[in-house]
Amino acid sequence: MRKFMDIVQEHNQVLMAALEPFEQNFTPARDLCLEALQKGNKLLVCGNGGSAADAQHFAAELVGRYEKERNGWPALALSTDTSIITAIANDYGFEQIFARQLQALGHPGDVLFAISTSGNSPNVLQAAITANQLGIKVIAITGEGGGQLGSLADVLFAVPSKHTARIQEVHEICLHALAETIETEFSKQQKGGTYK
Repeated sequence: MRKFMDIVQEHNQVLMAALEPFEQNFTPARDLCLEALQKGNKLLVCGNGGSAADAQHFAAELVGRYEKERNGWPALALSTDTSIITAIANDYGFEQIFARQLQALGHPGDVLFAISTSGNSPNVLQAAITANQLGIKVIAITGEGGGQLGSLADVLFAVPSKHTARIQEVHEICLHALAETIETEFSKQQKGGTYK
């Protein structure tokens, strides 16, 4: 039987292995988000299951707040409207549930966060393909190797693990770190400062 400390140690090993590649991609991801918000564009987020919960959590941090008092920013989780999702799934197929929303809501200059632990979720892949067609930048957050999603992304965060729970735990840290730096840097910019 696995003990609690075994799970924690496994988590720490995966997190430490992710640090260097994530650090390299962190500034490009942050800058894509800042540029979109500066220009009045929005951040769109999609994923299935636990990744759908992460999408909603991340959007909530931006529309509401992460830690600082500020105006809300345009971010939308594409996994939240059950009427839209079930209508699209019924009429066009489940693979289209995010892509169809991007067609309706997305504009060039927006940023899509495509979250998939495997990197191969068909509806997330279709969303990334549609984003590429619409001039929407793609930040992919995946598990080991990036899957097919990696080749469709402008920035890729690929957690070096095949264990879904560990991947999702690192995804949460990544999204919190992005929320914090976006909030800090964009708040400075709104007050007349600059970001680097």
